[in-house]
Amino acid sequence: MNQELLNRAENKCELCGNTLDLQAYTVAPSDEEIVVCPTCMAQIEENEDMDTNHWRCLNDSMWSPVSAVQVMAWRMLSRLKAEGWPQDLLDMMYMDDDTLEWAKATGEGEEKVETPKHRDSNGVEILPGDSVVLIKDLNVKGSSMVAKRGTAVRNVSLVFDNPEQIEGRVNGQMIVILTQYVKKNN
Repeated sequence: MNQELLNRAENKCELCGNTLDLQAYTVAPSDEEIVVCPTCMAQIEENEDMDTNHWRCLNDSMWSPVSAVQVMAWRMLSRLKAEGWPQDLLDMMYMDDDTLEWAKATGEGEEKVETPKHRDSNGVEILPGDSVVLIKDLNVKGSSMVAKRGTAVRNVSLVFDNPEQIEGRVNGQMIVILTQYVKKNN
């Protein structure tokens, strides 16, 4: 690590203030470096074992004049925002547009949209195009037809906004079927 970097950091971790075993950390995707301690380094790279209390130090370091430190503070707060207090700090934090774009460049802080999974009566996931078998006689609304138990429904499509419904053809008629009344055909 070069002396200029250590001088800028005042010989301490730029995130938590620790002074032991300092090392340089490159803030991707740029080549700018910050000074971090082993505890911060381990938690930045292995975010499964996050010690949320360790990161309360970001309350101070997020105001650093060094853009790379701001970026790392924003990324760590984004990882922890489900805890509550990090979201409050994120709401207070200000970064110019270029710095914010840099912070988001690794995908940190993006909302993970989880699409609902359609599951049959046994809990097996149903995918578009799968075949299912009815496990109960079903009266088809708006029709006098009864979809009989044991009927195979091929090439089903999923109802996007409702994981409890699929669509398929039974006796030539397209119907909506509740997933609790089907079993996936292997």
